Amino acid sequence: MPDGYAFLKGHGTENDFVLLPDHDGSVHGDLAVARVRALCDRRAGLGADGVLRVIRTNVIDPPLAAAAEWFMDYRNADGGLSEMCGNGIRLFALHLAQEGLVDPSAPVPIATRDGTKTVTLDGDAITVDLGHPRDLGQTTVGVDVRSWSARHVDMGNPHAVAFVDDLADAGRLLDVPAFDAAVYPHGVNVEFVVRRGPGHVAMRVHERGVGETRSCGTGAGAVLVATALADGRDPAHDGAGDAAYVVDVPGGRLGLTWTADDRVLLTGPAVVVARGTTSL
Repeated sequence: MPDGYAFLKGHGTENDFVLLPDHDGSVHGDLAVARVRALCDRRAGLGADGVLRVIRTNVIDPPLAAAAEWFMDYRNADGGLSEMCGNGIRLFALHLAQEGLVDPSAPVPIATRDGTKTVTLDGDAITVDLGHPRDLGQTTVGVDVRSWSARHVDMGNPHAVAFVDDLADAGRLLDVPAFDAAVYPHGVNVEFVVRRGPGHVAMRVHERGVGETRSCGTGAGAVLVATALADGRDPAHDGAGDAAYVVDVPGGRLGLTWTADDRVLLTGPAVVVARGTTSL
């Protein structure tokens, strides 16, 4: 590793990330857990919810290289691998476009640990096709002495969505909410949701390996699915067309659509706010 290496900092609805350009994998090797933690440290590092390494797919996952030139190598703030990140992939695509690494006028395929995702850039509205959701039934989550029924939704990564009377019911979310380890052996992202009106909800989230974050893109997708099902909607089977919802997060607002062909589309902004070099 050189004494200093390049980084960028950005966010999607205040879910923030450090981006590491490492196109041929020569700078960061296997990207050690300790480095990810140091970069994400909000007092001694750059501060972030996770790290996005920008690397060519043929370096890290050759079988996916035919579908996408670029791979989003995503790690949570604790250094753990994560399959997907809905806010992060919008920032990732924006960076590729700004650096002239992709054609922003065409859909951008990006490989992830949950397969290849397609991102469309239209000014501040950046849309990612999160793919097919999986509704895996009911489970339970808890905070302190309280517990709630939750819907288990897989968006390529695991989520438990609980409807509460007030978002304050989730407490400070400094600690991991209680969950069934037999259902989620590798941990889970837990979303707490309240209704704001027809087709409109608000959420808070505890992300595994991070804590409470200002936004979670795949979590918003899981909330969309859980809310639509609670409203008696299942676009892939009910013949009523797409189900569209607005999801407010502490860091802003996201638009979600569950399409009649059973795909979840997430639309929201992303912005790069800084760049430089670091030796962390």
